Amino acid sequence: MSLLRLALFLSFSRQGHSFGAIIPSFVLGIRYDLRYVGILDILLLLLGMIRVSDPFRSGWGRRLAMGLTGIAAFLVLFLYSVDFAHYSYLSQRLNASVLNYLTDAGISVNMVWQTYPVIRIVLLLIFGTWLFRRGFRALYGRIHRGPAVGLSRKAVVAWYLVSFLLLALAIFGRIGQYPLRWSDAFTLGSDYEAAIALNPFQSFFSSLKFRHSSYDEAKVKEAVPELAQYFGWDSAIGKRLSGSSGLPDGLCERVVAPRPGTLMSRPNVVVVICESFSAYKSSMWGNPLNTTPFFSGLCRQGIFFDHCFTPSYGTARGVWATVTGIPDVAAATTTSSRNPAAVDEHTIINDFTGYDKFYFLGGSTSWANIRGLLTNNIRGLHVYEQENFSAPKVDVWGISDKNLFLEANKVLKQQHQPFFAIIQTADNHRPYTIPQEDRAAFQLRTMPQDSLRKYGFESNEEMNAFRYTDFGYQTFVEAASKEKYFDNTVFLFVGDHGIDGDAGDMFPRAWTDQRLTSEHVPLLIYAPGLLQPRRLGGDCSQLDVLPTLAGLCHIPYDNTTLGRDLLDTATNRGKELAFIYDPDAANIGVVKGGYFYRRGLRTGKEEMVSTDNNVPVSSDVLKGQVGQEMKRLSQGMYELSRYMLLKNKKKDRKLAAGKGGL
Repeated sequence: MSLLRLALFLSFSRQGHSFGAIIPSFVLGIRYDLRYVGILDILLLLLGMIRVSDPFRSGWGRRLAMGLTGIAAFLVLFLYSVDFAHYSYLSQRLNASVLNYLTDAGISVNMVWQTYPVIRIVLLLIFGTWLFRRGFRALYGRIHRGPAVGLSRKAVVAWYLVSFLLLALAIFGRIGQYPLRWSDAFTLGSDYEAAIALNPFQSFFSSLKFRHSSYDEAKVKEAVPELAQYFGWDSAIGKRLSGSSGLPDGLCERVVAPRPGTLMSRPNVVVVICESFSAYKSSMWGNPLNTTPFFSGLCRQGIFFDHCFTPSYGTARGVWATVTGIPDVAAATTTSSRNPAAVDEHTIINDFTGYDKFYFLGGSTSWANIRGLLTNNIRGLHVYEQENFSAPKVDVWGISDKNLFLEANKVLKQQHQPFFAIIQTADNHRPYTIPQEDRAAFQLRTMPQDSLRKYGFESNEEMNAFRYTDFGYQTFVEAASKEKYFDNTVFLFVGDHGIDGDAGDMFPRAWTDQRLTSEHVPLLIYAPGLLQPRRLGGDCSQLDVLPTLAGLCHIPYDNTTLGRDLLDTATNRGKELAFIYDPDAANIGVVKGGYFYRRGLRTGKEEMVSTDNNVPVSSDVLKGQVGQEMKRLSQGMYELSRYMLLKNKKKDRKLAAGKGGL
């Protein structure tokens, strides 16, 4: 497998890489190879533990072992043959999309027959498999004829156990909490280096569950004109699309120039992605448990958006939406961060030129393959995770949020040029750990069970964990306010998602009955020396975070998101909305203008409820102009999101390919 990796390097364009430059790819590649060799070896080891299938004590066992190794040899040679052909055609390692060719099997077979030397390849497969089997038989015979080694039963058990553990380590790929994943290849610096590191087994099986991730071109063409007025695309785009045979690159791209009245001081930016920061559980909307008094005070000193919704539920989907500006509309069983076909994404963060980029997480970015999304797409990113901090690990999520904030502040105060930093918290999550070191400064509270349930909490542990997030925000802001960078920094806090639950009488019934509690989160821009406080009630989304920050910081940016600059009020007036996708229930919907519309993707069932009060919405409204517009918006954003997940490529790649946007 290493020789075949070398053959790939020598046989195709090296894209300016020397052999020395791709040595890390070869080293990582050996770890991927060991995984699949380890799977075969564990099968052989397990067979050898049973007398009837032991190849050295049973003729049937020998035939079975030779059969397995022969099949393995054929699979290696066959998959690498297809892999090389796939790479020569698309410059991508083999992935599960090749299975789509089976839908037009006759045409695909003819194309392969007319393009590749099929007979020679088949003959080479037969000869190569025979050669491998001959080698296996020779090795078997040499061992079988050798002297028997007398071992006690305990020694035999020990050898089996050690061998099993070593092979299990090879399959897991690393010593740590998370296994080796395909996304680790994309930390090497370029797509080419990642391609060299991967093998066709890893790339194929990692993408298998995503083979049906696609989009409907006709529906995308229908959606774009409907959405043009909301996102500032050319109004004539519909006519151009209807007359074209495909979808052009840069379909949703618009270059946004700095607008008057924004910050000219090149401010630093700190984005805090707040774990499970559910609006109805917090103090800003009057929850009597008053769980976040400090953050509520910050909201009175900053620009607070009280109608912000995440496009979906779940941390991985929330991080994806914030970084890319595209809703993650992957199926319920997975997320786009795990999809190898979606690893290449444009992000507005790169338009903050001259800024140092940082990402701080108390645990590991291997979680949900977030590492691939971050390091492959944010140029020059410095990732700080659990292993980089001196603070102790407190639970499965790494160090505490309080210590994460202090560690981040330690790094940021040493910077001498503008920076863009993201801090992702995790403590407001099961197992709801409150570190022992903070038990004196942070006082635990105990509330009656009926009060907890009435105001959105299941237990005192959950409530105290929610309160502890506020303690973390206070620790961070107080520490940062003592540093020089504070006065010229824009802090943005946004929840990664909400929590499904009973909002009681604190919100209209739509929050509980239609599960808006799962998506409604606080969004705060805090820069006390730079911005005047205000509270804004327009519907908005995580998708709007990066366009808003770029606009506020006077940054010209290439907007390929489904988000808008929320502070450009003249442009956005009357266009405020938030798209919502529920992967579990397979619903899509839109919050807009005092209503929430949603429709079942499988059932087609439609419903429309008020987000202002509990007055039922009549069927006339649902079937009228307002309801039908919201239906088109929700369907359009869903279809366009499916397209953008796969086509929102980094801008430098598009320019290198000589392709322009609309």
